Amino acid sequence: MAKYKIAWLPGDGVGVDVMDAARKILNALDIQAEYIHGDIGWEFWCKEGNPLPERTKKLLTETDVALFGAITSKNKEETMKELAPELQNKGLVYTSPIVTMRQQFDLYSCVRPCKAFPRNPLNYKEGIDITVFRENTEGLYAGIEFCPIPEDVRTAIEKNNKKMARFNKFPADEVAMSTRIMTKKGCERIIRKAFEFARANKKPEVTLVEKPNVLRETGGLMLQTMKRVAAEFPEIKWGEGNIDAMCMWLLKNPDRYHVLVAENMFGDIISDLCAQLVGGLGFAYSGNIGDKYAVFEPTHGSAPKYAGQNKVNPLATILAAMMMIEWLGEKSKAARIYAAVSKVVEEGRARTYDMGGTTTTSGMADAVVDAMKRV
Repeated sequence: MAKYKIAWLPGDGVGVDVMDAARKILNALDIQAEYIHGDIGWEFWCKEGNPLPERTKKLLTETDVALFGAITSKNKEETMKELAPELQNKGLVYTSPIVTMRQQFDLYSCVRPCKAFPRNPLNYKEGIDITVFRENTEGLYAGIEFCPIPEDVRTAIEKNNKKMARFNKFPADEVAMSTRIMTKKGCERIIRKAFEFARANKKPEVTLVEKPNVLRETGGLMLQTMKRVAAEFPEIKWGEGNIDAMCMWLLKNPDRYHVLVAENMFGDIISDLCAQLVGGLGFAYSGNIGDKYAVFEPTHGSAPKYAGQNKVNPLATILAAMMMIEWLGEKSKAARIYAAVSKVVEEGRARTYDMGGTTTTSGMADAVVDAMKRV
């Protein structure tokens, strides 16, 4: 009998290829799990008008955890154009499935480890070890946007903030607005997770990535919360850096940083930068973690031009699977995956095209399985 029920969400494009590769590793470890397929992605938007069908949401409520591959995402115009003709002009609006999962299941903590594997030819520098904690449910990605801005909203904002007057001079359909909404609760719980991780893993410092000198209210709330939570962890230093400056300092002194914490958009930006420092998208993985459920994923897109070609680097997905089973409590098996990936990268015999080699997606998975026998 299966010990775990895992929602299996390959998605689009190369999502299928890399998930197949991850399955090889999980099968080799004999994880006692039932893998239950879930429909998700561009295909279901086009033919059903919902990239995350209700049946898939239901599946998530009936499983212990989910592993997610990749999905195609397009701009607003293309999104509507590719919708099935019978669904056109029905008022349907595309919403990112991963954003929906994060918000609906309150997966507020996006944890993105960025650690350089020794002798990875793509490393910016050896020895980098940064973990990013990104708030996953609020901020600029909260999804509260307007175009055109309703008249009562325009009026209400101007009444409370006169700076809106210069935008209200334009016709309503010529102005778009996205809101950055943050709560004390949202700020506190992501900052607390970052400090708890630092304490558990003996990291010396947590750095807040924000812009409170310009975004005075939302950034100010994050900074105030940082100071208050940091006081509960006196053995851990804390610092702060503006998002723009941090992009510079991470390139100059990446080994200066250990744990970064940020709101949604800034966390998105900074984690991609950190991922590139340790090999790029083929090594970028993350966990979207709540108090009761989690979804693990590689952070790359669906790369449709490579779909079905057995070409792309599956290590990000393999490492996401590692993170998933560690979250489930299978720590020794997770450690074997990490050690095997490290050995494969260091030995350099198996390298996918992004690493300058010719190893296929499935071939890289086979190399990791072989290395697991030797670690």
